[in-house]
Order: sequence, then structure tokens, then C-alpha cells
Amino acid sequence: QDVGGSRKTVEKAVAFVREVLAESNNVRREPCPASELTVALQCGGSDGYSGVSANPALGAASDLLVRHGGSVILSETPETYGAEHLLTRRAVSPEVGEKLVALMRWWEDYTERNGAEMDSNPSPGNKAGGLTTILEKSLGAMAKAGSTNLVDVVGYAEPVTKKGFTFMDTPGFDPVAATGQVAGGANLVCFTTGRGSVFGCKPSPSIKLATNTPMYRRMEDDMDVNCGTILDGEETVQQCGQRIFDLILRVASGEQTKSEAFDFGAAEFAPWVLGATM
Repeated sequence: QDVGGSRKTVEKAVAFVREVLAESNNVRREPCPASELTVALQCGGSDGYSGVSANPALGAASDLLVRHGGSVILSETPETYGAEHLLTRRAVSPEVGEKLVALMRWWEDYTERNGAEMDSNPSPGNKAGGLTTILEKSLGAMAKAGSTNLVDVVGYAEPVTKKGFTFMDTPGFDPVAATGQVAGGANLVCFTTGRGSVFGCKPSPSIKLATNTPMYRRMEDDMDVNCGTILDGEETVQQCGQRIFDLILRVASGEQTKSEAFDFGAAEFAPWVLGATM
């Protein structure tokens, strides 16, 4: 309105892009330590194998990244329900642990106000994959965060400023959760799936981790890593975690993920809309 309409607005935007293009073209890649990486940990379309293959393998990769000074963000508070004690015992202080417990109480109240309940999860797709209760799903989902200390608990889309393992409060819906993590500073996403989610997440690359070999072979064009090798007895969780960590470094250095090759991820931006819209 201030510019004078749609056409003039577009013309002004194009002129701005041309103005900064010369400056952008002067940017060159330069070596950066792994400590500059902040990885969002996600799972979607989970199945009965998620908690014993892809999620623990991602946890091993998370430990390696934290060991090198990097950061990981676990989220999806409703899918932590019933397993939060596994995280509070790893908190660096009572205050950090209490912040996570307070989130659970808030979510219990939030779901009750909206006529729902916390144990209404897992989704139909999760149940088809072999998960029967939210406790099963939560226990498996926790494995993505590895074994390092919980250094902080932050609100949705708040900046993640501490190195190490941080928990971010988000809904369980993957696009909304990942949007919050990226807004908080995640420059890469690792996404485990047993059902075959092809989630992309611009502007951050999304690495897809398959929980089982049959799905990986069926969807090899979309899956970046086969963690079903653990179930097949071909490698250990730690060996698979090392493969994931190595791929994280290569992707951070410019190697395309499968979702990037397909140009997926532009439509997955979904901020959390809290409460009624009037």
C-alpha cells in the first residue's frame, strides 16, 4: 500500500535484489568447524523400528556432533510425553529440568482446553507402522538426542544460544516443529522415518533416514541413509551413527540431499498458530 500497489511492490523488490546481487556474488565458501552446526532432530511417519534403528543411530551422530562442539535441537513436546524423565535426569541443573516438566503441564492444560488429551497420539500412520501408544513413540523418539546433557529448554522458535543438546517446545506436527527449529537457528535437519516421509525444509537441508531396508529400497530416490542395516545385522548403531555424522558434514559442505535434488521444502514452512483465529 505504501509503495503504490502490487506491480510497484514487485518492481521495488526486483530492484533491491539486483542491488545486493553484486555483494552476494562476492561471498565465497570458507572452512568452518563442526561447532558452527546446529542440527534439528525430527521423526515423522514413525514405525516399530524407529526406536531401535534410525533414532538411536541419529542419537549416536548427535553425540559426535556435540563432542565436536556443535548443537542439536530435539522438539515435539507431545511426542516426549511419558518419557520426559529420560531428559530431566540429563539436565545440567534442576532449573533446566523443571522447565521441561512445566512444558508438559502446559500441554496437558492446552489439550484439555481444546477438548483433546495427550495420549491421543500416535497417529493412524504410526499405528499402521506398529506403534500402539504415545509412550512407545516417545521412548523411541528420545533416542534421537543421544546421551549428552540437556543444556537448555527454549520456547517455540526462540534462538538456541547454548552449545550442546537443547529441547525446544513445539507441537508434534512435523512442518510446524521443523519451522520452529529452523527459526531458532538449525542450519540442517535430520529426519528419521519408517513410513517414508519425503519432508524437505528450505532453507535448511533435510537428511532423510530410513528405519528399515525394504522401505529404503522402495524409496531410494528420497531416502539419504538406510538405517535398516542395523536390523539386518550389517553394522552397529555406532557405525551407522558415524555414517550419518559424515553425511552431515558433507551436506554442510555443499553436497545435496535427496529432497534438495527434487527441490522439495518450499511449501513446508508452517509457523505454529496458537489458539483461535478471529
